[in-house]
Amino acid sequence: MKNILVIGAGRSASSLIKYLLDNSATENWNVTVGDVSLELVKQKTGNHTNARAILLDINNKEQREEEIKHADIVISMLPAFMHMEVARDCVRYKKHLVTASYVSKEMHELDEEAKASGIILMNEIGLDPGIDHASAMKVIDEIHRQGGELISFKSYCGGLVAPESNDNPWGYKFSWNPRNVILAGQGTAQYIENGQYKYIPYNRLFTQTETVEMKDYGKFDAYANRDSLAYRKLYGIENIPTMLRGTLRMQGFCKAWNVFVKLGFTDDTYKIEASDKLTYRELVESFLPGDKMPTKTKLALLMENMIDRETALKIDWTGILSDERIPLSNASPAQILQELLERKWKLQEHDKDMILMQHQFQFKNKYGETKTITSSLAVKGEDQTYTAMAKTVGLPLAIATKLILQGKISARGVTIPTIKEIYEPLLTELETLGVKFEETIK
Repeated sequence: MKNILVIGAGRSASSLIKYLLDNSATENWNVTVGDVSLELVKQKTGNHTNARAILLDINNKEQREEEIKHADIVISMLPAFMHMEVARDCVRYKKHLVTASYVSKEMHELDEEAKASGIILMNEIGLDPGIDHASAMKVIDEIHRQGGELISFKSYCGGLVAPESNDNPWGYKFSWNPRNVILAGQGTAQYIENGQYKYIPYNRLFTQTETVEMKDYGKFDAYANRDSLAYRKLYGIENIPTMLRGTLRMQGFCKAWNVFVKLGFTDDTYKIEASDKLTYRELVESFLPGDKMPTKTKLALLMENMIDRETALKIDWTGILSDERIPLSNASPAQILQELLERKWKLQEHDKDMILMQHQFQFKNKYGETKTITSSLAVKGEDQTYTAMAKTVGLPLAIATKLILQGKISARGVTIPTIKEIYEPLLTELETLGVKFEETIK
């Protein structure tokens, strides 16, 4: 039997673990799932005969190495910064590794060692990154195969709430790591448009947005991701004049979120002394210039009167202007905002989340005609456990694991799903599981 080790049983691991266990008898797999919460692991594995639930602390070097030694392949669902010890062990003991995280500089440096060990370190095989790479490369390769020249590529993705569960002014609820949502976009976004490099600093990111329309779902805000330029080389389109990757949110979200950015409430670099002695309104007041004016008046002045009625409704709804006492002591502004929004943006028992993705390709065909392909994906979650996020992150990881164990992926070293032997079978199986792109061409 083949032994699969899954490290981490958090929010995004549900569909991954279910797929592995559902296929374990047919594929002859033993699946070990380890996490710092044994209770969480048991919830995800149940009493399945091919599952082994363990308490696993990856900082326990001896235990970590022992588990990796006995595995044929390791799936790391850990936060990105925790992958490297696992990756080094996998290289040392010649075990394949699969993660959904971006390839870090440290991970890339393991490429030659991994090839020498005859293993694959498969990264960026989740949703975004992951499904986005695979689906984009399928179309790009087909355009090139037919003699076309790609002149513009824009790609957008958003983890949102399904329309039937959209019951708050923001149109948003947490379906993945809340901290990442609070800190999203920090840094400077960079992309290329009509041959000219463009840069958007964080303090303008949520004001320089585009509108993206999805069939059956309407219009959405889209803000630029931090780095769109690196993907030109990865996708083999180094000379493309326009390249942009962005994040989708409900219309009006970005304008309201910009209020928190400008206030300084997404800053995680320092602590508010005795924050538990303050109310939310008092905290907001401490960030506002001026005196002897109502809080909302001062906030409007700070925002240069850019707070319209809909934006004001969103801000009020969060409770950030209330007289409720802050429950965290000596917390950063970002931690305070996160704790508040985790209560307000919580997926309720019967809520469903939704993943939307859209690629926009503009190209000249071999006859010199300009054409546009729009490739769109919409996936809804089933419940709080099997969310759309868990499905679209976990299933690509699980399918890639199966393909590697079946010997159907020959690539070795540090790899992402931009090559045909990976993306073709991956997308084919995802379609059977309800993760299917619809394409239109003009």
